[in-house]
Amino acid sequence: MDLGHPSETLHGNGDHDGVGVPSWVSVCPRGLWKVQIKQTHKGSQQTVSNSGDDASCPSSYYPRLGSLCRVRVRLKANLDEAESLVSENGNGELSVQPDQSVTEVTEAAAFPRCQDSVLQVPLGDWTTLRLGEGQCDITEACVERMRAGEKCEILISPVGIGPHDSVPHPAEENLPLCATVELKDFTPGKESWEMFGDEKWQWVKSHKERGGVRFRSGEVWGAADSYSRALKLLITLYGYVREGEKSGQEAEEQRDTNTDDETVQLISANEFKTIKAELHSNLSLCQLKLNQPERAKASATKATQLEPGGAKAWYRMGQACQMLNELEEARQAFRKLLELQPDSSAALKALKDIASREKERNAQLGLRLSKMFS
Repeated sequence: MDLGHPSETLHGNGDHDGVGVPSWVSVCPRGLWKVQIKQTHKGSQQTVSNSGDDASCPSSYYPRLGSLCRVRVRLKANLDEAESLVSENGNGELSVQPDQSVTEVTEAAAFPRCQDSVLQVPLGDWTTLRLGEGQCDITEACVERMRAGEKCEILISPVGIGPHDSVPHPAEENLPLCATVELKDFTPGKESWEMFGDEKWQWVKSHKERGGVRFRSGEVWGAADSYSRALKLLITLYGYVREGEKSGQEAEEQRDTNTDDETVQLISANEFKTIKAELHSNLSLCQLKLNQPERAKASATKATQLEPGGAKAWYRMGQACQMLNELEEARQAFRKLLELQPDSSAALKALKDIASREKERNAQLGLRLSKMFS
């Protein structure tokens, strides 16, 4: 699974009538986690909170990119305690305090993602999320499958990224975790194909900026997710860039016929290529930090193909090849870096390390051969 698709379905079909059990792998600051929907409790057949003509369209039954979603996430243990108190009081239903409707909210809730928890939203309270921002990967993936008024139960268990990897967790934390996700209501959103190019471009820039903030705060998993989301949307803008590469007269004619979408004026071919290379390079750095050298090498390779003069991408490729013990490819990458930055101490040190490792490897090989023929 690529980090670029945190809610990619591994098996199951996501059917709302319970045919098949959807599950996927999600990312959070503490690693990869398998999420399985146990059960979905249907609510009233309401649609978006400001229903209109779009309400008759099946696509409006579910939140889409940009939807403001009013959600509540609770751990099952806490929910059981609440139900126990209700039972003691002789009340058959949980009481829900009056709450602000999502139609009265103009922006998502501002809260720091909890890096010590799988579920990064405040637990037990109604919270407003903007779908697509990656504020909580697991919650968003659940909400994408839900209608207003529905509640689903999920099981969450850690997944290692390698044969010897494990996800650390507090000793008092019982695994797998069981939680409920409720969707109260939501505002309309859009599928990516319904967006104008300039809307997608703003999302791309927002994800790139958010990735930088997350990385600087030490949240490498979240940063990788943000960069991957940006790349996924950026690919859909390639057609606009090709239009911008036409001759001056053809480009002017194209602008005249696209008065509702000014993307051809917003994105130049060079800008498109540069930001795509930066995203691949940044993703490569995240993958190196997460001990994923194969993916880091692939991302760095894409970055160097887009921007051969990108020194950071060549350095990250060299690092990935070193981790994979591909010393000759690592040497070539660091030599390329020296061509771009002749005074790079990092490249010089890396080349010395490679020479030392090769000398040691050759000595070990010679020793083994001598034992074979002695």
